Amino acid sequence: MPYFTAQDKTKIYYYDWGTGKPVILIHGWPLTSASWEHQARFLAENGFRVIAYDRRGFGRSDWAYSGYDYDTLANDLKRLMDELDLKETTLVGFSMGGGEVSRYLSQHGAERVSKAVLIASVPPYLLKTTDNPNGVDKEVFDGIVDAIKKDRAAFLKDFAPKFYGCTMKNHTVSQPFLDFFCAMAMTGSPKATTDLVRAWSETDFRNDLKRNPVPTLIIHGTNDATVPIEISGKLSADLIPNSTFLEYEGQPHGLISTDYKKLNKDLLRFLNS
Repeated sequence: MPYFTAQDKTKIYYYDWGTGKPVILIHGWPLTSASWEHQARFLAENGFRVIAYDRRGFGRSDWAYSGYDYDTLANDLKRLMDELDLKETTLVGFSMGGGEVSRYLSQHGAERVSKAVLIASVPPYLLKTTDNPNGVDKEVFDGIVDAIKKDRAAFLKDFAPKFYGCTMKNHTVSQPFLDFFCAMAMTGSPKATTDLVRAWSETDFRNDLKRNPVPTLIIHGTNDATVPIEISGKLSADLIPNSTFLEYEGQPHGLISTDYKKLNKDLLRFLNS
């Protein structure tokens, strides 16, 4: 299995499929690169080189004790791109993965990047503060951390249906798929899982977005109960200079799985534009 080594010697797993212009898929919390199964195969079959990796602390990557901040995560991404000597790359970030995309472009520029995609992503800033009054109260994120520390498996079982918008009447994904979500999430170290809650909830990406130099596609579901569209996707579209914003009516946070056919078509259209 292929790995690259981060600056702090953490070994990070990735897979590399197909040929053509590179597309890097950066997964959300608390998932792994396996969550991209609908997109990775589709894009590879349609003429792109698809690379996806397990964020440090998750999947087949090392359970590093530290490094769960966006500066380090962006450096991990840079290490991968440098090692593979990628050019004209499209960075695709889902959920917290959109933070890596935004921080990478802000810190490392667009020498290797031609486009970006943010899907149900956490930027620009989720936390409620005096200068971000419409954000989410810190107590909400404190409650998530406390629940994970108390019983991580129970928290994830309850969190999965909300992530995908599943209700008694609306089966957006199957029960086996919800089990798959939990299986991916439980590969994460307990420390990575809680530390990353702090990272994606408390990191301010507003200045990062303003410095985004590449054409960027923003996709967000109108029924996202995990990262509400009003304080994320819509604001990101206002801050990124060259952006296109697509609202997916009625879709939840995990739209990479609940509406993957539409998403794949929109991704392919943007990549070929």
